[in-house]
Amino acid sequence: MRSLITVLLLFTLTFNVNASEEVELQEANIDLSDTASLQRGAQHFVTYCLGCHSAKHMRYLRFALDVGVDPKKVLNDIAPEGASIYDQIHSAMNKHDAEKWFGVQPPDLSLIARSRGADWLYSYLKSYYIDPSRPFGVNNLVFQDTAMPNPLWKLQGEQHAESRRSIYGEYTKLELDAPGTLSESEFDLFVNDLVNFLVYVGEPVQLERERLGKYVLFFLIIFLVIAYLLKKEYWKDVD
Repeated sequence: MRSLITVLLLFTLTFNVNASEEVELQEANIDLSDTASLQRGAQHFVTYCLGCHSAKHMRYLRFALDVGVDPKKVLNDIAPEGASIYDQIHSAMNKHDAEKWFGVQPPDLSLIARSRGADWLYSYLKSYYIDPSRPFGVNNLVFQDTAMPNPLWKLQGEQHAESRRSIYGEYTKLELDAPGTLSESEFDLFVNDLVNFLVYVGEPVQLERERLGKYVLFFLIIFLVIAYLLKKEYWKDVD
């Protein structure tokens, strides 16, 4: 009995420690019907992310067709120079160089929004802060000891982490030391567009799925009514 109580106590303490280390995520404003946002997000991805990360499950042509844009415009405004409209969104970094520079190959981001969630990505990209103990001089409040440098530091500026205390306990707040080229609201929109694009890449047919889902539910309701009436007709003599 005593050992059982000890195990339960350790479990409770572990849960409380993990819960206290969790960071409250900021909410991303995801709208896959906003084609202008998706185009801006695609531009941001190619400019700031494609150097290391791929989105190999998406092709430039598919993106052009989904957002209703001329493929030539996608090649001119979004895709890197020399890319074909039929190409997948591949990074130019090879595996050998990636492991040499970062210690690990940067992951493909095709499904990152589905695995991590839009709010996590949005918060992660905004939560870098200066940490001289790390190899690249930065750390992240959402993902501690991240191996990725901050690709958006010129836009956001440099932040430092400051420990504070409230009635609920200690927490960490990020304070801006040196502003970037974008204002806070402009940077929020920038990151939101980028996350919006990654959510789209994770499931390009999401809007179509949701549209068809309404018809499927309507069919199931009608079928349920018919099945119920049929059941009553078969069993009326038994009743």
